[in-house]
Amino acid sequence: MNSKTAIVWFRRDLRLHDNPAFKYAADSNYRIYPLFIFDTKSDQKWMIGDAAKWWLSKSLTSLNSSLSGNLNLKSGDPLEVLRQLVRVTENCEAIFWNRCYEPWQISRDIVIKKQLLLEKMIVKSFNGTLLFEPQKVQKKDGTPYKVFTPFFKKGCLENATQPELPSGPPPEYLLCKKPNSAGELTNFFKIEKWHKKFTNLWEPGEQGAIIKFESFLKQGIEGYQEGRNCPSLQNVSRLSPHLHFGEISVNRIWHAIRNSDIDCKSMDHSTFLTELGWREFSYNLLFFNPDMPENNLQKKFDNFPWNRNHAMLRNWQVGSTGYPIVDAGMRQLWQTGYMHNRLRMITGSFLVKNLLLDWRLGQSWFWNCLFDADLANNSAGWQWVAGCGADAAPFFRIFNPILQSKKFDPKGAYIKTFVPELAKLPIKYIHCPWEAPITILKEAGVEIGVNYPGRIVDLSATRNEALSAYQMIK
Repeated sequence: MNSKTAIVWFRRDLRLHDNPAFKYAADSNYRIYPLFIFDTKSDQKWMIGDAAKWWLSKSLTSLNSSLSGNLNLKSGDPLEVLRQLVRVTENCEAIFWNRCYEPWQISRDIVIKKQLLLEKMIVKSFNGTLLFEPQKVQKKDGTPYKVFTPFFKKGCLENATQPELPSGPPPEYLLCKKPNSAGELTNFFKIEKWHKKFTNLWEPGEQGAIIKFESFLKQGIEGYQEGRNCPSLQNVSRLSPHLHFGEISVNRIWHAIRNSDIDCKSMDHSTFLTELGWREFSYNLLFFNPDMPENNLQKKFDNFPWNRNHAMLRNWQVGSTGYPIVDAGMRQLWQTGYMHNRLRMITGSFLVKNLLLDWRLGQSWFWNCLFDADLANNSAGWQWVAGCGADAAPFFRIFNPILQSKKFDPKGAYIKTFVPELAKLPIKYIHCPWEAPITILKEAGVEIGVNYPGRIVDLSATRNEALSAYQMIK
């Protein structure tokens, strides 16, 4: 066994299976110094949100267990942390990591790699996050795609090589042992009290990701094409937090779906793969438009007359708009750190096109509350809803939350889960309780404006206001 040591810098790849950087170090017979750095310097604006901190702390605990308690945790400026570790780690000659694609991380890593190479270190980085790296998926003229369908079909599936096969379990490896550091993980983050409710809902970490994926293959993918739109059904994978933190590789998911022998319609498989394609598209957009989290991709929206109503924003944030399906989605977000994708579209449309509040306010709230608060997906998704992004839904496509509720939660099961004060209402009125007769409301224990809020806006009036505002910039 080589006596030389390599630092493997874990970032958003908190797993051992199909981890290119870790595998390379092991295959090269290095003694591995596993490291996670909480970057407190590079980009304060996009520091990890409160919900994601809880997930990250649990995921690091899981990874540490997989590494027999030898994961090293540091915080500060990554370059200075790495340089210090190189000096004090016996026979350290190499540093390996898997690439991240947020603009600030790209800039940071270029500087780090350049400096470490100047100091005669062996430095290698790998793709452990995406199916296809952004710079490899462009049009024939060398420009990036702006529309999803050709991006996915021509850019990814036809012109690019298929995603690499996952490497499977990690090869045999030797770790640098570290002294006992009881409490290190516990004290690494300050976890807010409201996070306690997450414990029984999720299992962060590589093992939890594998269990979630296998469960989806057995119970969720059959009927996925249609069932994914209904928030009370189990036809969603709920893998997004696990993917965000790299607890399972997207390559592993891709090939497992494509090669599955499960007896279900092929459209369910292809629809799920297309959803992975949207994740790729979001990263591609961010790579070529690094200002996407802050600036409209369609510049005409720079002159959009957004409202500045903080009271309405707060009503939306806490699920107190008077529209049951919107309130259910926002409460699911707060209570579980997750929101069903259909509800992301409904609640997003309501914020932007009924409240006429800037999409960046919604993006910011999601960033703090979502486990899967991914800069690429979050900003691309919000620009899509607002109509100002690439290949976005047109601004004049305004979701009617009542019709959406009746179509995708026909029996009110989702509403009853997260808006329990309406649970005793007949299905006929659960989507629009203000239409129920006083006697029905009384029997159900509902008092509009007392134990369930009245509607904060009128849908028809705000729809017309939104369309008029759009005409101003059109």
